[in-house]
Amino acid sequence: MTVLVIVGPTAVGKSTLSVLIAQELARSGTTAEIISADSMQAYIGMNIGTATPNVEERGGIAHHLLDVWPSDHVLTVSQYQETARAAIDEVLTRGAMPIVVGGSGLYVAAILDDLQFPATDPQIRARFEQQLEAEGAAAMHRQLALVDPAAAAEIGRMNGRRIVRALEVLEVTGEKFIARLPVPVELYQTIRVGLEIPRMQMDERIALRVHQMFEDGFVDEVRSLSHTAYSVTATRAIGYTQVLEFLAGKCTEGEAISATIAITKKFARRQQRWFRQDQRITWMDYNEAELASRVCALLGEDTKQ
Repeated sequence: MTVLVIVGPTAVGKSTLSVLIAQELARSGTTAEIISADSMQAYIGMNIGTATPNVEERGGIAHHLLDVWPSDHVLTVSQYQETARAAIDEVLTRGAMPIVVGGSGLYVAAILDDLQFPATDPQIRARFEQQLEAEGAAAMHRQLALVDPAAAAEIGRMNGRRIVRALEVLEVTGEKFIARLPVPVELYQTIRVGLEIPRMQMDERIALRVHQMFEDGFVDEVRSLSHTAYSVTATRAIGYTQVLEFLAGKCTEGEAISATIAITKKFARRQQRWFRQDQRITWMDYNEAELASRVCALLGEDTKQ
């Protein structure tokens, strides 16, 4: 059974499309289940800010990897990889089609391609993260350049998360960090569909989504979660840090909204650049009429080959 993959930038309509595809497949006698490749949607209680589909939006289709871990759980890519692959294998065992949906290129690759991740050490990671907080990304990038010049050349000077990971891998394993992903080798037979959208429309949809998040109670969601500990992973979710700053009196709500929109736009551009490098993706206009039917037709063509 083929694994269908739906990718594209945030707010482009991936989740809605995946449900429509699954419903259309069901009418033709094929059961499909959706596997989320959005690590932030896997956190319990972080629903509004991560645009986690609610029960109504799931349209009666089984979804996996939503609301799995508490917000204080430090989720690694390797743990997500293991859990998502187990879900895919379970769906395939039932004779159903998995539909992997997500905007994180790394997590999509981790689930579907033969990627192996070096071991992690929470104490070492915490030490480097404290150093990052105290010294800043640029200083740590200079440190990385001294011990692993190749990794430093690939990692941006202000990408603190990847700098910390590179230093951690070097200390834990004694081996240099490979900053660039290898040539992909698929573990599953896939059909990959990417949703393309003009930048102006994407920016408009992002702004509308963020404003809707705040209208839907995003501030209250963050306030309720702030009574519990956030993991380092969870606090990377866009919007949560901005709302926490608003709740702490460091900015106005309007400033938190504007900052969330600006950061989300930058994130969406990075998503587009990542997926554009994958030659396996068939690109389709996000606003195309009968888009779900076209994807189903693509699946039909694949089964005939």
